[in-house]
Amino acid sequence: MFEKINEYAKRCMPFSSEDLALFNALLQYKTCPKKTFLLLEGEVCQFEAFILKGCIRTYYIDSTGAEVTLQFAIEDWWVSDITSFQQQTPSHMYIETLEDCELLMLSPENKEQLLAGVPGFERMFRLMVQRNLAQTQERLFRTIATTAVEKYLDFLNRYPAIPQRVSQHYIASYLGFTPEFLSKVRRKLSNDKT
Repeated sequence: MFEKINEYAKRCMPFSSEDLALFNALLQYKTCPKKTFLLLEGEVCQFEAFILKGCIRTYYIDSTGAEVTLQFAIEDWWVSDITSFQQQTPSHMYIETLEDCELLMLSPENKEQLLAGVPGFERMFRLMVQRNLAQTQERLFRTIATTAVEKYLDFLNRYPAIPQRVSQHYIASYLGFTPEFLSKVRRKLSNDKT
């Protein structure tokens, strides 16, 4: 059960077997069926979750009542509301499973115990935050500086496994499109190939 998360950790730093044993002891295994809310708007996020199996969507509801997808997360990815988790403040987002999921959950208390017991895990979590920030900045740039077709092609290139696992209206929401507009983009690409 811990093989994937230990491989993830070792890609960040050469942890000893004792370090990994402490890490594993602080994780909680959880299974969630499809369409389970792990977090609701207004709740305080009490987890950082490593995905062993499944697909998860993070989103918020805008002022018009529309769902705006912020992130998809699949196997070997982490999911959380970082702000709510770190500051223990109410979340502005929802985290929902799109498939049956198997997760390894880390609570705020257990994370603090881990960081106190094995300071090397600070590096792992710092690298995770840095990667997340870099992806967020790249996404912001693509949102501002690229065409709709370029956004869609970039999404397909960066996340080739996602389109087979999530509905098109979620992808449209992630890209800032309506489902109808995404259909037009896909038709244009299909016509351009012929």
